[in-house]
Amino acid sequence: MKISLNTQILFGASLGVTFGIILGHYTPSQAASPYLSAFDLLGKIFINLLKMIMVPLVFTSITAGIANLINSSQSRRVWPTLIFYSLTTTALAGITGLIAMNFIKPGVGLDVHLFKDKTNTFQVHSFNIHDFANHLMNPNNILTVVLLAVLTGITLVVLGEKSRTALKLINEFFEIMMTIVRWIMRLAPLGIMALLTKLVAQANVPLLYVLSKYILVVVGTTLFHGLITLPIILWLITRISPWKFFLAMKEAFITAFSTSSSTATLPISLRCVTENLKIDAAIARFVLPVGAILNMDGTAMYEAMAALFVANLCGAHLTLVSQIVVVFTAMMASIGAPGIPSAGMVTMIMVLQSVGLPAQAVAILIAIDRPLDTIRTVVNVEGDCIGACVVQKIAGS
Repeated sequence: MKISLNTQILFGASLGVTFGIILGHYTPSQAASPYLSAFDLLGKIFINLLKMIMVPLVFTSITAGIANLINSSQSRRVWPTLIFYSLTTTALAGITGLIAMNFIKPGVGLDVHLFKDKTNTFQVHSFNIHDFANHLMNPNNILTVVLLAVLTGITLVVLGEKSRTALKLINEFFEIMMTIVRWIMRLAPLGIMALLTKLVAQANVPLLYVLSKYILVVVGTTLFHGLITLPIILWLITRISPWKFFLAMKEAFITAFSTSSSTATLPISLRCVTENLKIDAAIARFVLPVGAILNMDGTAMYEAMAALFVANLCGAHLTLVSQIVVVFTAMMASIGAPGIPSAGMVTMIMVLQSVGLPAQAVAILIAIDRPLDTIRTVVNVEGDCIGACVVQKIAGS
């Protein structure tokens, strides 16, 4: 019987916590030092492999996502509405996450040595507007890669037939990058085990308490967006009752919760919106698949909140402009990101490094990612289905 990657990561995380508690028992003596050094080396290898693949994966993902979106059949009338809706709700999700994190502040005051050490080599960027403009145009940072990818995607659309070969090559290169990511992710159980061993050895019980608090904040904020913000948008624009909507979509939401995959839920979502909500099939067939690529409210919210959580653990203060950078990067990272844990880990590194936070923080984030992923996937699917209702109301015939 083949063991799934999620199960392997969970097992590796459990071993890491166990080893960390055992080795933490010996500190501050030197008995555990050689073991911690070995785990540190293994963790660095895994993180560096992910960082190696980050730039080409993010560039091809965003470029292909934008170009394929606008070039898709049946899109000429509905894609402007869909883009406006998606960017608006995704931005609202990210801002809601930032407000919650700034109000509750999980992780503030906790001394996490693994992250503290990394802030000596990672410069945390606290931007003002002038600094942000300079940073955006710096060829050595990830925001420039995002901007270049967006411009390249738009250019491919403007050139039309002249760029067909280039778009095909970018799509193929993206598939190559995803294959490499899958190979790297075979090391994820070992990498996560190594990173968590060192992390827990240096901060165990207080860290677990803060993690529990952070999980509650993420779940509560995600549910607020899914149960309050999105239903209000639905009712204001379409006058469809949120209660009627939830009853009509319950099968799709259960599937999304159980699979943690917007793509796997797509056939169920299509049937629910067309049969139960009477959305035009042509609009649904365009909006839902594209929404599964473009409209990722739950993902953008989580990555923005995670970045602030890591900043709190590092003792780093992010200015308002820095937090806006985090939201913007999380929005861009979610465009075209495949619905698999490995790609999410790479884009999470991208969000962290957009403001100089340590990539090693994915160790603690991926360990708690699976249960949180189920909830944010439901919100992602909900946003897509509400998008179909909104597009039909505004742009449908």
